[in-house]
Amino acid sequence: MTEKFIPLTDYRNRNNIPEIPSVLEAPSGLLSDTLKRPLRDLRISVTDHCNFRCVYCMPKEMFDKDYAFLPHSALLSFEEITRLAAIFIRHGVEKIRLTGGEPLLRKNIERLIGMLSSLRTPDGRELDLTLTTNGSLLAKKARLLKDAGLKRVTVSLDALDDATFKRMNDVDFPVTDVLAGIDAAHQAGLGPIKINMVVKRGMNEQEILPMARHFKGSPYILRLIEYMDVGASNGWKMDEVIPSAEVVRRIHAELPVQQVAPNYPGETAGRWRYQDGGGEIGVISSVTQAFCHDCNRARLSTEGKLYTCLFAGAGHDFRALLRGNRSDSEISSAVAQIWRVRNDRYSELRSANTSDLPTAIRKVEMSYIGG
Repeated sequence: MTEKFIPLTDYRNRNNIPEIPSVLEAPSGLLSDTLKRPLRDLRISVTDHCNFRCVYCMPKEMFDKDYAFLPHSALLSFEEITRLAAIFIRHGVEKIRLTGGEPLLRKNIERLIGMLSSLRTPDGRELDLTLTTNGSLLAKKARLLKDAGLKRVTVSLDALDDATFKRMNDVDFPVTDVLAGIDAAHQAGLGPIKINMVVKRGMNEQEILPMARHFKGSPYILRLIEYMDVGASNGWKMDEVIPSAEVVRRIHAELPVQQVAPNYPGETAGRWRYQDGGGEIGVISSVTQAFCHDCNRARLSTEGKLYTCLFAGAGHDFRALLRGNRSDSEISSAVAQIWRVRNDRYSELRSANTSDLPTAIRKVEMSYIGG
C-alpha cells in the first residue's frame, strides 16, 4: 500500500504584525479594496478544535492524536474578539459569522454571542449575527444561543445516508443526531437555517437527490458546495469536483427549479427555487464560477490573524496589536491600510491541481479560519 503524505505548513507561526500608518484615519464605513469591493462581512474562528475529522477539512492522517492544537492562551479572548469586531463594524461590517473548527466546542460561546449581539452599526442597526456548526452539539445549545442573541445557524451536513455520513465525518457520528440539532435550532427560532453539503465526486454525489428531496418543502435551505482546494491537507484534485451546473441539472431532472436573483450583493450562493413552490436551494460554485469580483468578506483566525481571502497563505497578526497596548484608532487604521491594498482573487486564477504549490505559499487550512 502506498502511504499518503501531504506536507502541512504551520502558518500559525508566521508573524506578520500590521504596520500602524503614520497618519491615523477615522473610519468612514466606506472602505473598499483595489477592486472596489467593500468590507461588509467578518468571519471569526473561535477555536481550531473540531470533534469531526471530515475528509475534506481535517483528515485523520494529518489531524491525529499527536497534532498540536493551539493552547488556550493563544486564542483571542471574548473581550479581544468583541473589541476587534467593533472596529470592523465602524469600517462597514454588517454581518458576523462565528466559525471554527467547531465553534460550539468553545467554552461559554453563548457569552461571546451576547457580547457581539450588543454591538450596533454606526446608524444603530443590529448585526446579522450567525454561526456555522457541524450540528453535533446543536440540540443542547440551540436555546442558549438564541437567548444570547444569535440570529441564524448554518449546519454542515454532507449526507442523509448514515454510512456515507459516518465515512465523511470519520468519527462514526450518526446523522440522526445532526438532524435533531437542526430541528432544535428551528424550534428555538434560529432561522432561516441553511444546510451546507460539500459534494465530492466518488464519495457522496449519490446523496444529492436524497438531500434535495428531504429538505424540499421544509423551513430549511439546502446549499450544495463544490469541493474546494482550501489548504493543503485534503489533497484536492479538480476531477473530484462536481460542477454546480451538473448538480442543478440532476435536481432539475426530478424536481424542476428556476434561477432567482441574489438576496444581496456578494452573496456566495446562486439561488434556485422549486417551480412548485417547495422552497429553494443554493449552489456555491467557487471553483467553476468564481465570485471573487464581489467578495466582501474578511476572516479572523482563532488567534487573531486577519486573512483577506479564504485561500490566503498568510495573515496579519492583530493579536500582537491588541496585546501590545495599541489604541483602537491605531488598530482601525491598520485594518484600513490592509483592506485598501487587497487584490485577492484566487478562485479566478486557480490552476487545475493546487497540490503542487510550493510549501512556502501553501494556503491556510479551513479548520484554522473556517469556511
